[in-house]
Amino acid sequence: MTSTCIPHPEEAAQRPSRRTRTATAVVSATIWSAAVLLSLGAATAAEVPKRGGTLTYMIPADAPPSFDGHRENTFATIHAVAPFYSVLIRANPDNPSDTTAFVCDVCTVVPEPDDGGRTYAFTIRGDVKFHDGSALSADDVAASWRHIVDPPDGVISARRGYYAMIDRVEAPDPRMVVFHLKYATAAFIPALADPYAFIYKKELLDRDPHWFEKNVLGSGPFRFKEYVLGQSISGMRNPDYYRPELPYLDGFTGVFADKQAVRVSAIRGDRAAIEFRGFPPATRDELVAALGDQIAVQESDWNCGNPITPNHKKKPFDDVRVRRALTLAIDRWHGAPAMSKISVMKTVGGVAFPGSPLAATKEELEQLAGWWPDIEKSRAEAKRLLKEAGQEKLTFELLNRNVDQPYKFNALWVIDEWSKIGVKVTQRVLQTGPFGEAVRNGEFEAFVDGDCQNIVNPLLDGTKYLPGSVSPSNYGNYDDPTAIDIYDRMARETDFTRQRALMREFEKHVLDTEAHEIFLLWRYRIVPYRSYVKGWKISPSHYVNQDLATIWLDK
Repeated sequence: MTSTCIPHPEEAAQRPSRRTRTATAVVSATIWSAAVLLSLGAATAAEVPKRGGTLTYMIPADAPPSFDGHRENTFATIHAVAPFYSVLIRANPDNPSDTTAFVCDVCTVVPEPDDGGRTYAFTIRGDVKFHDGSALSADDVAASWRHIVDPPDGVISARRGYYAMIDRVEAPDPRMVVFHLKYATAAFIPALADPYAFIYKKELLDRDPHWFEKNVLGSGPFRFKEYVLGQSISGMRNPDYYRPELPYLDGFTGVFADKQAVRVSAIRGDRAAIEFRGFPPATRDELVAALGDQIAVQESDWNCGNPITPNHKKKPFDDVRVRRALTLAIDRWHGAPAMSKISVMKTVGGVAFPGSPLAATKEELEQLAGWWPDIEKSRAEAKRLLKEAGQEKLTFELLNRNVDQPYKFNALWVIDEWSKIGVKVTQRVLQTGPFGEAVRNGEFEAFVDGDCQNIVNPLLDGTKYLPGSVSPSNYGNYDDPTAIDIYDRMARETDFTRQRALMREFEKHVLDTEAHEIFLLWRYRIVPYRSYVKGWKISPSHYVNQDLATIWLDK
């Protein structure tokens, strides 16, 4: 069960809508209708799952930085080790595109809260075993969550900030875990469904809180078999899995490859069946045209957005008139269809994930500066603001990552849009490591940002738009007590109607009134795969639904 030590590579993370649908590729109707299997991959009455076989899939990275889900935030870790682990609750694997449906994994039922929404008591199943044969108890669940919420000194918990509402986690008996919250919030249950929140063995955590960074021991549908650094990871069916009908596969092998051409070639040559993260539309079209009905496609809005972040400490971006002018210049409504043909960018939206209950309607979006339906009116206002600010001949440098999808495409698009109001922009493109360092050090005027989440949870996902003093993922270098106040009231509001109204107030404040972020579009997830792969359903995130338990091979 022990792996070798793993170095830390630089990796490019990316993030879909409940409007999940099967392929609608931009290819000729003849090729498309002949090629695409209009199925989400679930077993139907005519498709009885077959047992056996090994799934080989591609992981678009050179290696995971570690095996520890609590520590990491990269898909490289999830795609490599999620099949080995259980979680407390999860997105519904039968309908992972539903952004409001959560089901138990090692618990028996998702409970209703007590104490005015501040206490949740979960009953833990009695038939769950770790892969070493020992029983999983409430103590293990509580210890794992305490490791996430309040890690020991020197231990990284990547999403610790998501759990500020948790006061303490207790295990009053071997079958009960109780979460006590500081305040009631609708963000709690979605936050609890974090796919990285693996249940670890308490005995091992107590002995060494870093043990799971280099080792694997879970209770999931597959047992660890082998890891070859920088090449592959493999697992075998867990015969003691607490859902005895699962998994269907005998095992799996995940192959690491950071170059897209290598991954596409593997799927095209049937050396691998799928890559779960997703490809741009041109790759989908290439595979469909080459392989016909041997390829199926699933598509979904992607819980990944891309803003442009201006550095408020660099003039003239300390002037809200300049920031508002830059967002007003961008024609999102007409740009989205064009971008969707050449990149993974597609859906017009605001702070909240499109299709989620808190998301703005088109009519609500059209009230925001930058989303007005009349682009000529928008650009006239942008020019007026620049003139008023004394920046009619504005020039600046846009920092960007050396990543085609979607960073380079986004930069080329907005630079062209800004030129239409007389703004001249050049690019400084850096590799991921130096790019991240420049962002953290504030060495930019504006940069192409990314915001990828896992479980759709707009209340927590919105923290991206808070000042860096309270949100480590924001690098705009500004303070805004008003934004913090609106967000805090929204997070604590339990009445949906009032909560939604506060989301609109927050969205207008950060994207329009102050234009702290220049939000572009939401991404679109496209997963072409070998049509013999069944039982997998796409979700709004490439982090979700990755334990492989329901997948089977029709061959």
